[in-house]
Amino acid sequence: MTQPIVKSTEGVTLVAGGPVTRRDLALSLARAPHLVAADSGADSALRLGRVPEAVIGDMDSLSEHGRESLGARVHHLPEQETTDFDKCLRNIEAPFVLALGVAGARIDHGLAVMNVLVRRKEPVCLLVGPQDVLFHAPPDLRLRLGVGDRLSLFPLAPVRGESRGLRWPIDGIDFAPDGRIGTSNAVSESEVRLSFDRPGMLVILPRTRLDAALRALVPAWAGRAPRSARGG
Repeated sequence: MTQPIVKSTEGVTLVAGGPVTRRDLALSLARAPHLVAADSGADSALRLGRVPEAVIGDMDSLSEHGRESLGARVHHLPEQETTDFDKCLRNIEAPFVLALGVAGARIDHGLAVMNVLVRRKEPVCLLVGPQDVLFHAPPDLRLRLGVGDRLSLFPLAPVRGESRGLRWPIDGIDFAPDGRIGTSNAVSESEVRLSFDRPGMLVILPRTRLDAALRALVPAWAGRAPRSARGG
């Protein structure tokens, strides 16, 4: 079995080539202190004053400055059958990954990332954007949220589910990417329970509920982020 490039007992922050701010990076590193970059995400990390422990990808967009600065930290995986995001996830062994800049400014990149999310069971990965946190739902999920919080469901495959604690329950609904979707639902109780009959459902929460999502998906995570950096 091939050994992972990055192995950590703590969370990993993964920076890709899309827009990333200094605040976003600090928020993520407070929870996932090991920094990895996907290809040109290394340029973003360096621009923000952070040096990634590893850079993984096909290196078709990393700058010459990035290559020279990072040297042996650059892991060139030239095959073109998978995306850089996929290459990173399959080479990271960690309790969870917080991914920044993965959707970028291009719709095709964002769709490719979500495709990988529903295909790869490990590691647990959450996408952190300017306003949202997004993850692939496990079969059973319990979230402690605020009443009135937005909770959106978007299927990437035919999925049925059940819910408790949502303003509009999902019981008995046949979800599908070319059919019924579940965006802009709302939390009606402090604990939301969701269950799904198969993989394929994405959950989207306000970014302020990042910590709530982590506690639900990674039970061993104790929410040790500094108070000044908390996301909910």
